Amino acid sequence: MPRTDFSSPLIPAGSAASAHCHSLRVRLPEGTDPVLLGGLLDKAARAWWGDVSDQLPHLWVEQVPAAADSPMALHRLRSELSRPVHAAEVSLRAVLLTYEDGVADLVLVAHRSSLDATSLRSIADVLTGRAPHSRFRFVTADRPGGTDAELLKRWEEADYSGRAEWACGDDAAGDRTGTVVVPLPEGATDVMATVAVAAGLVLGRYEGQETPVLATLAGAPERADDALGAFDGGGLLALDLTGALGTAELIAQAGPVLSGHGGHCDDRQYARLVAAVRGRVLAGVLDGGLEAGEGEYLPCQTAPFPLTVVPSRTGDGALQLAVHHLLKDVDEASAEQFARHLAHAYGQVNAADSDASPGDIELLDGAEKRHITALGRPAQVLAWQPDRIDSVFAARAAERPDAIALTCEGKSLTYAELDERAERFAAALRAREVQPGERVGVCLERSLDLVVTMLAVLKADAVYVPMDPTYPADRLAYTAQDAALRIVVTTLEDFPGAEGTRAVRPEALAEHDGELTRDTKGQRAPESAAYIIYTSGSTGRPKGVVVPHRNVVALMSATREDFGLTDDDTWTLFHSSAFDFSVWEIWGPLLTGARLVVVPYWVSRSPEEFHELLVDERVTVLNQTPSAFAQLIEADRHRDERLAVRLVVFGGEPLDARTLRTWFDRYPERQCRLVNMFGITETTVHVTAQTVTRREAMTGSRSVGPALPGWYIYVLDERGRPVPCGVPGEIYVGGEGVALEYLGRPELTEQRFVPDPFAGGRMYRSGDRGRLRPDGRLEHLGRLDTQVKVRGFRIELDEIRNVLLDDPTVTAAAVVLGGDPASDAAGVRIDAYVVLEGGDDTASVRRRAGKVLPEYMVPATVTALSALPLTANGKLNPRKLPAPAAPQAAPIPVMAADPSDSVTAPETEAPAGGLGAALTAVWESVLGVPVGPDDNFFELGGNSLFAVRVAAAMREQGLPPLPMRELYLNPTVSGLAQVLEASQA
Repeated sequence: MPRTDFSSPLIPAGSAASAHCHSLRVRLPEGTDPVLLGGLLDKAARAWWGDVSDQLPHLWVEQVPAAADSPMALHRLRSELSRPVHAAEVSLRAVLLTYEDGVADLVLVAHRSSLDATSLRSIADVLTGRAPHSRFRFVTADRPGGTDAELLKRWEEADYSGRAEWACGDDAAGDRTGTVVVPLPEGATDVMATVAVAAGLVLGRYEGQETPVLATLAGAPERADDALGAFDGGGLLALDLTGALGTAELIAQAGPVLSGHGGHCDDRQYARLVAAVRGRVLAGVLDGGLEAGEGEYLPCQTAPFPLTVVPSRTGDGALQLAVHHLLKDVDEASAEQFARHLAHAYGQVNAADSDASPGDIELLDGAEKRHITALGRPAQVLAWQPDRIDSVFAARAAERPDAIALTCEGKSLTYAELDERAERFAAALRAREVQPGERVGVCLERSLDLVVTMLAVLKADAVYVPMDPTYPADRLAYTAQDAALRIVVTTLEDFPGAEGTRAVRPEALAEHDGELTRDTKGQRAPESAAYIIYTSGSTGRPKGVVVPHRNVVALMSATREDFGLTDDDTWTLFHSSAFDFSVWEIWGPLLTGARLVVVPYWVSRSPEEFHELLVDERVTVLNQTPSAFAQLIEADRHRDERLAVRLVVFGGEPLDARTLRTWFDRYPERQCRLVNMFGITETTVHVTAQTVTRREAMTGSRSVGPALPGWYIYVLDERGRPVPCGVPGEIYVGGEGVALEYLGRPELTEQRFVPDPFAGGRMYRSGDRGRLRPDGRLEHLGRLDTQVKVRGFRIELDEIRNVLLDDPTVTAAAVVLGGDPASDAAGVRIDAYVVLEGGDDTASVRRRAGKVLPEYMVPATVTALSALPLTANGKLNPRKLPAPAAPQAAPIPVMAADPSDSVTAPETEAPAGGLGAALTAVWESVLGVPVGPDDNFFELGGNSLFAVRVAAAMREQGLPPLPMRELYLNPTVSGLAQVLEASQA
C-alpha cells in the first residue's frame, strides 16, 4: 500500500552514495490511483525479492500543492530525483508526486549495485500497466571472490579523484555537481565506445598522458531481456594514444569493456587495478540510456568522478552528451570547455577512417584557435622606434649631462663623464683595429669600468661578450675560442684565452689620447648584434645567444610607461654580467636617464650589507631573483631603516608568491609594487609581467602575467597546435624580443628559432611548460627537458653529465636536481651519480668537474654506483636512485681578491672551545652534517644561501659579525675563527 510518511532509510544528498544512485521519472496521466499503483508495487516486489526480504520497496505518496509545471513542482521533482538510497538498506525507492492539476510523476531511485537502468525502465513498465510483473525476474550475478555490492563498495571507497591542473576547483563546493550538455552527431556504430575514445583523447591531451585511464560504469553483460538485476560494477579502460593504434582500433578495444565483456576481473585483480590507478582516474564514462524510452532518466545524482561523461538520448531521440562535474575539482567554465572539445573530438572520431591516428584529432576548431592565439598577444600596441642602445644612451646623456649615471663604492660618473670615458675606451678599441660587428670579450668584476667597457664596445660598433672572472679557466677559454675573441678587456693577470686572444686592461684603454670623435653614419643598423650571452648547453658546452640592439630598446619601450620608469629612479646592478638579468639592470636605468648603483660582489653576497647599500643610496628600482630577495626580506626584518624601493622586479627563477606575505606587512602595495616576470635569454630578458598583490601572495599564484606589448606568447602541443586554455603545453615566444641566433649553431638555431605561423616572423621554442588562462595570463610550470634553475642560474643537467663523462674514470653518469625548491631554496642542490671504472674516488671526479664548470654548476654530491638503475626501455629510472652520498671534497670558489684581502686559513686548528666551538655548532646546525675544524664549508654542501643563514645564526647568538668575503676566503672553522678573533682584538 502507498505510504505518506517519509521515515524510510535515506542518505543525505551529496553523500558518497549519491554518486552511485540513478533515478527515473515517468509522467502519469490524470486520475492515477495511488492505491492501485502501490498494490502493483507490493505484489511485484514480493515476487521479485521474496516475502521475507526486509528490503521490500513501498510506494511513497506526496501531494504537491501546485500545478505540475510550476516552479514549486519542478523544484520538488528535482529534489526527489536527487535523493539517494543506500544499497544495504533498500533496493528501490518509489515515490508518487501528485499535483493540483491532477497530473502525477512516478519517481524511481535505486543504487546501481541493485538495479541498472534497464531494470528501472522495466519496473516502470510494470507499475504503469504496460507489462505484467511475471514477465521479469530478479537475478544477482556473483563474481569470483565477491558480490557486485562488495565490488561496488570497494569502488566507492577507492580514491580516484585528483584535482585537474587545467581547471579551477572550489574546495568549499563539497559534493555539489554541475552539468553541461552538448549535442552529438549521429552515425556511430557504438556510441559508448566512441564517446569513451573521444573522452580519452581529450583527457590525454589535457593531462599530457599517453595512456589515460577511464572508469566505465555500464550494464551487466549478456543479461536476459526479462531480468532485473545488479550492476556489473564497472571496469577500467586504458587507451593507448601513442599512435600505435588507430581510432577505429581503439573503439573496437573499448567496446567489450563498456558492454561488460573483456572488462571483468576477479576481486584480487580488481583490487590491483584500483591500487594501480589510485589518484589517476579523473573521468568516468556512464551509460545514460541510449535506448529510446519513456520518461526522464538521471544517470547519476552526484558525479562519481571529477568528470562523469554520460551519452543519452532526448525525448525526441536526439543524441546528446552530459558532462557531470564535481565543482570541488572542475569549475563550470572548464567543464564547458571539456564538453565542447569532447563533442568536437567525437565528431572527428566518428567520421575518421581506420587509418586515423589519435594525434590527428583536433580539439579546437578554427575560431577557437584564432581566439587562443590572440590571447597571447596583448591588446596594447608597442609604440616605439627601433634604435641602437648606444644611440638611445647618447640622447639621455645629451638631456642630462650633469646627472649622476653610475655609482660604485663611493665613486661616481655623470652622464657626460660616462659618455666621454666610454668614447675614449671605444677609440682605444678602434685603435686596436676592432671592426664593426667584431666580438669583444668583457671579463670584469662589477665596477664602473664594467659598464664603461660594455658601452664602449657598442660605441665601437662591436659586440660585447660578457664573462664572469670567477668562472673556471676552461670555461673562459672555451668562450673565447667559441666567440673567436681577438680582444678581451679584463683585469685577470693571465686570461686563459685561445691562441691569438689578446687581454687588455681597462687602464690601458683609459690612457688613449687619440681622437675621440667618430662617424656614426656608417654604424650597423639596430637589427645588428649588440651582445652575446652564453647559456648552459645540453651538449656539454655553453651556447652563445646573439641579441640585437633593437630588442633591448623594445624592452625598455614596452615597460617604461607601465613601470613608471623615470630619470628620478635609482637602480642597482646586483647580478653577474654573464647573467642576462644584468642586461635589464644596466640598460634599464641608462636608457631612461636614471642612476645605476653597481653592487660589489662581496656586498651582493651579504644581505645585511646590501640592505645598508639600498638604504644609503636610496634605491627605488630593485631587481632580484626570488632566492636573493628572501634573504633581503630577512635582513630588512632586523633593521629599523625603511627602504625607498618603489618597484621590485623578480626574474631568473620561479617565484613562490607566498614568501612575500611578510614583505607586504612592512611595505604595502601602494608603497612598493612587486612584479613577477618570466623571461628567457633568447627572448631578451623578459617576456611577461605579473603584478603581485597580497591576494596573489595569499593564494600562492603561479601566474607570470600576460605578454609585454610587442611580445607574443603561445602554448602549443607537440605538433605546434594551440592547446586549450588551462591545458599545459610548450611555451613559444614571438615578437620583438626574439634573438638572432645561437652563435655558430645553425642546426640548433633552426630547431629553436622557428617560423611564427600566427603573427609572422619568428618565434622561439622555449622548452618551458606552461598554460594560458582565459584572461591571457601565463602560468609557468617548469621545464620539459633537463634544464633547471638553481638560485637564478639556468642549468642544463646534460651539460654537467657530459662533463662528468669526459672524466676517463667515469663510464656512466646521471645528474638530477635534489632538494625541494618550494620548501627551501637553500637546500636545492645538484646530485650526480657515477659508475667508475675502478675504485670509488668521487672526490677527484668532483674536483675535475670544478675545473670546467662554474661553482654553481658543480654537483653538491657525487655518489658511486655499480650500475645506473634503468627502466624496461633502457632509460634512467630516477626513482630508483639511492639517497646521495655525503658531500665530499669540492673546489673552493675562487673569487677575485686584492692585496688587502684576508689571508687563507692558517695551519693551526681553532681551540676546542670558544669561538671555534661556537662556529662548529652553527655550521652543523645549518648544514646538517658533522663539521671538523679543517672541513671546507663548500665541500660540506655550503652555498651562498647557507652562508647567509650562518651569518644570521651568528648574529642571533651574539658572535662576531661575519663579512661574507671572509667566509669565502677562509672557508674552514679554524681559519675563520682566527680571522674573526683578530678583527675583534
